Amino acid sequence: MARSSSPLVNKGSPTEQRRLLRARRSSKRITALSPSSAACSTLPTTEQQDDAGVVAAATAPKQDTTLSDETLAVHAGEKMGKNGAMDTDSIATPIVSGTTHWFKSSHDLIAFKEGRRHSFEYGRYGNPTVKVLEDKISTLERAESTLVTSSGMNAIVATLLALVPPGAGHVVTTTECYSEARAFIRDKLSKMGIKVTFVELNDMETLKAVVDQAEVTLFYTDCPTNPHLKCIDIKLVAELCHRKRALVCVDSTLASPINQKPLTVGADIVVHSATKYIAGHHDVIAGCISGSDALISRIRAWHRDLGGAISPDAAYMIIHGLKTMALRVETQNHTALRMARLLENHPKMERVYYPGLISSPWHHIAKSQMTGCGGVISFEVASDLHGVMRFVDALEIPFIATSLGGCESLVQQPAVMSFWGESDEEKAKNGIKDNLVRFSFGVEKFEDLRDDILQALEKI
Repeated sequence: MARSSSPLVNKGSPTEQRRLLRARRSSKRITALSPSSAACSTLPTTEQQDDAGVVAAATAPKQDTTLSDETLAVHAGEKMGKNGAMDTDSIATPIVSGTTHWFKSSHDLIAFKEGRRHSFEYGRYGNPTVKVLEDKISTLERAESTLVTSSGMNAIVATLLALVPPGAGHVVTTTECYSEARAFIRDKLSKMGIKVTFVELNDMETLKAVVDQAEVTLFYTDCPTNPHLKCIDIKLVAELCHRKRALVCVDSTLASPINQKPLTVGADIVVHSATKYIAGHHDVIAGCISGSDALISRIRAWHRDLGGAISPDAAYMIIHGLKTMALRVETQNHTALRMARLLENHPKMERVYYPGLISSPWHHIAKSQMTGCGGVISFEVASDLHGVMRFVDALEIPFIATSLGGCESLVQQPAVMSFWGESDEEKAKNGIKDNLVRFSFGVEKFEDLRDDILQALEKI
């Protein structure tokens, strides 16, 4: 790990002069893209073969070119950064661990306060390492701005508190949204004088009626949902809500920025538990919020008061994990789809939930707004509570654990992991059957996972 106490380099120093010279030379080969410019260009052909069958050298991207997510995940916010949040020659982004930053003079401080000088003041307000991560996520989400937080739940709470005014706001959300977000909206926001309305995920008629008849501040939804992998038509929802000036916020955690970009189809805000696919290694807790500069500025002001700043060390770990996100997610997409197809025809399966399946009620929606359906599938085994427990216990590769999106496969039986001790009525309300299994695929070889699942099914 590269660690630094300050990212500042004297612009007139020989070191900086050499760096600038290299930057000018490299600009002839590749154009750095900001998040705003990355959304409206096209990817060039990387290899061209002449008549003799010789592969020509890859052509350099032009200024109006969007690079692939695979490339942006590696370089965005760093080599391809805007304004240079980190002025360094290190290939690895340094960890700036200092909690406070100094100014050369009072005039220097005033220039910073007036926005004429880009710098940092205090760790809770911002940090150079964290800013690199925020710029990287903005590029991938095609967002103007991103705020990284200490957890996904902190991202959700900060967003709702910032954008929905107490005493006058109205939140519409779905009965399928993340359980802790649903509880916060129902139990906490309602006590602040905020009206709360729950609708079924794909009941567009009810949503339209609610939006038309009442002043809705914000519509909040997950897509896909957990654990049933239902999808909502983000473009349609955005059209319905924007006609009445309501904001749309999508929790896209189960998709990842690789598979789905809600902002490009009409959403105003997208949130993630960055703990999952974005970090990708089950070793850091974080959240993120992306959207317009105006909306993220409002959320950032609340975030300062909530104190949910992420540490520079955690930000570095996520930057490190993000570089392989496209590769990881592609593998997880393929494994999940192949396994869903296999299990759908297995005699010991009652039902498989995965929007990538043609048989899924949400396949047409997923196909219209996603490039892949993620690494999580859920399925109902033809057995009872204890029979499914035997199946889970017989698996040798995955860990029995909550969470998803990492390199290691995880498995859980929601009736045991999340709803143990809950009433049958509560489980039924959430669509949780005793025989339901949620499987989050990692990056292990498909054949190994397939054989493991098939041998475990033989135990019931």
